[in-house]
Amino acid sequence: MSLLCTPYRSVAPGFAENPLRRGPSGYSRAMTDPGEEPDYRYTLANERTFLAWVRTSLALIAGGIALRAFAEQFSRAWIPTIAAVTATVLGGVIAILGYRQWRRIQIAMRLGQPLPRQTVAVVVTAGVVALAVVLTLGVIL
Repeated sequence: MSLLCTPYRSVAPGFAENPLRRGPSGYSRAMTDPGEEPDYRYTLANERTFLAWVRTSLALIAGGIALRAFAEQFSRAWIPTIAAVTATVLGGVIAILGYRQWRRIQIAMRLGQPLPRQTVAVVVTAGVVALAVVLTLGVIL
């Protein structure tokens, strides 16, 4: 059989076909994840998006800690404290929502369903706008 007649494989050789490959629970991946393994490029793209949400989450948490450290420079110290708490809580929420979105997309790809709507971007946008309003009020007042 020539290479031109070889059927296209959507997974790396030996990845999904290996019955000894075990997931984190000790069971084979075929027993824990529904559906078929999607093309690895889509899985990796989904993981990169998840890691971007984690980076955003860590940046907001670090920003919240920095805001709290410099709270004394504002005339009203409670405003940067509220902004710091908002930033760190928003960072934690984004990390949780990012994982939830990664998992929902992964399952949808495995089942061949349409991708779910993006909810994390709405939360990030609303949180950053609220954070900007609080900090602007802190500078003005």
